[in-house]
Amino acid sequence: MTLLKDFALKVSITLTFFFFFILVPRSSTSSAAAAFAIATSASSNPRDINNGAGPRGKTGGESNSRPGSCRERRRKESVMSTAATMRVLNVLRHWVSKHAQDFELDHRLKSLTIEFLEDIICSPNLLPAEHKAASQLLKLISKEESESSKVDLDQLLASPVVPSKENIETLSALEIAEQMTYIDHQIFISICSEEFLGQAWMKIDKAARAPHIILMTRRFNEVSQLVVSEIVRRSNMSARIQVIEKWAAVADISRCLHNFNGVLQVCAAFMNSAVYRLKKTWEKVSKTTKQTIEKLQTIVSSDGRFRNLRDALHRCDPPCIPYLGMYLTDLSFIEEGTPNFTEDGLLNFSKMRMIAHVIREIRHFQQTPYKIELNTKVTNYLLDPSLLLSDDELYQKSLAIEPRTSRLSASNITTLPSSSQPFK
Repeated sequence: MTLLKDFALKVSITLTFFFFFILVPRSSTSSAAAAFAIATSASSNPRDINNGAGPRGKTGGESNSRPGSCRERRRKESVMSTAATMRVLNVLRHWVSKHAQDFELDHRLKSLTIEFLEDIICSPNLLPAEHKAASQLLKLISKEESESSKVDLDQLLASPVVPSKENIETLSALEIAEQMTYIDHQIFISICSEEFLGQAWMKIDKAARAPHIILMTRRFNEVSQLVVSEIVRRSNMSARIQVIEKWAAVADISRCLHNFNGVLQVCAAFMNSAVYRLKKTWEKVSKTTKQTIEKLQTIVSSDGRFRNLRDALHRCDPPCIPYLGMYLTDLSFIEEGTPNFTEDGLLNFSKMRMIAHVIREIRHFQQTPYKIELNTKVTNYLLDPSLLLSDDELYQKSLAIEPRTSRLSASNITTLPSSSQPFK
């Protein structure tokens, strides 16, 4: 039982605050102090106190003179010890199930946890319920992810060897929306909680500290650039209108798939200056498509700190891909507007709770996978860098399609809904 007690103490001290501020909802009625006291009680197993001596240092012989009291004391000790063990196991269960990447990345942590659980299972002094809980947790942490379910992001996002033969006309809106969602989701679920701490995505070493956040941002900009490129590279107005209507359909399907990141990727493209200024093209776009775009832009508008988008996220059930920029803005606001320490020099737990609340919401959306199969025919199109035009090329093509108008006539340009702004 020595390993059990030592490891329980370490787990209790290092995880109790993590348990309360990351995993336990703020509505919990338990206090952090009470939880810490209960969890750390596992470090002093009552069965081993005084080496078998009775209350106030009485010897075993003195205790035997009061068999009823002795049995009652042992019963209470057993209950206390079981409660402490189960609480430690519950903390571990939350940790393993919600933050499995911690164990995947730290082999020493994983081996210590497995050793701890095996010790519980083999201990004859514990109850069947404790053995069962430890066994279930051991299976969970020891289970290796099947090779078929692993996705190598480098391989997934690699540019196609041969330029894609597909284009926006040959692919359906559903195919494009599903594969956009598949790619976005694989990147999104790869983001570790640590990447959201200390505004890591804005630091000089951001590529090392927040690689997947940077990858998510880069992918967002690439998709928006693809949409703009597909629109302005078509000199024929009818073809441009068809492309706009196809991408509007892709965005609407993304909304149905709860891929709000995908919705914003397309809406940001429509707000790009190279597309936004095409007055004559937008005049010919169907009323239905314009209404669809307006509805989508209203959902993802940044007004009121993304009020509409937050409402949509809270109403939908996972799987879901939120717009990551909204959460990064929240975290930046918390980091810059709230000190790490109080005036008394104590750790500012209010700030930690606010950060934990944001990360917990992100983690909630990372848990549920999409049932979408990879379609390389479509992903090769979405990942083909040869389809992307530079910013200068985009604007030059836009000017070639519709030359600049005088300031007097510019006021008559038909505009898209003003509730949405470009997102970068």
